[in-house]
Amino acid sequence: MASESAFESEFVAVRRHEGGVAELVLDRPKAMNAVSTAMARAIGAACAELAADRTVRVVVLSSTSERAFCVGADLKERNSFSDAELVRQRPTTRGAYGGVAALPMPTIAAVHGFALGGGFELALACDVIVADETSVVGLPEVSVGVIPGGGGTQLLPRRVGAARAAELIFTARRVEAAEALSLGLVDSVVPAGQDTAEALALAARMAANSPVGLRAAKRALRLGHGMDLEAGLEIEDAAWRTVALSGDRVEGVAAFNEKRKPNWPGE
Repeated sequence: MASESAFESEFVAVRRHEGGVAELVLDRPKAMNAVSTAMARAIGAACAELAADRTVRVVVLSSTSERAFCVGADLKERNSFSDAELVRQRPTTRGAYGGVAALPMPTIAAVHGFALGGGFELALACDVIVADETSVVGLPEVSVGVIPGGGGTQLLPRRVGAARAAELIFTARRVEAAEALSLGLVDSVVPAGQDTAEALALAARMAANSPVGLRAAKRALRLGHGMDLEAGLEIEDAAWRTVALSGDRVEGVAAFNEKRKPNWPGE
């Protein structure tokens, strides 16, 4: 059973599920979740609330639109902006994409339909992407005279390598689900309409583990990526120390020896 959070916004909802799973729902279906200034502000605010909540173990990013996960920036709104207004909006949009990327717990994107431009960048900001077979992903920004500005030029090469990312960004091409899986743009492909259910099931399996361990492992993975091995191992050691001296470690070892499920204190 899911319950609505106290978080309120016209374009974003937060749903709480059992076991410490939270669902961050993009909820502007009439616009296929095109990210307007107001929606970007709401995404950033929702991420701030989730990041501060120690009861949340895993976050699933999903969509209420039947046709799309998210089609990226609201270009109709952008068309009305002056240059000065566009520059003033930039911190708000960065707050949305950066807010998802900075969530301290594991994150899973549940993708169906179109995930283009900023929409795909929201998915790329997550740790795992579950896509259904209707999914079409891509970063087409150069086709409208801009570049991926929600993290795409940095996140995509971390997934697929520099040359593959360059080809995808420079051609602005759209990639359907099967090819997206083969290229590593998404991590699994499920039957149509099953992306959110599969993402929530995966989140529940993750959330059964130590909250402290999950956050520390994510921190080590994120900070260590791209470092030389020696620096990466130092990052891992620092993360290990936060877990080794935690109540979760004590409970985990005790539960293993007593052959029972752990009751994680989360600290």
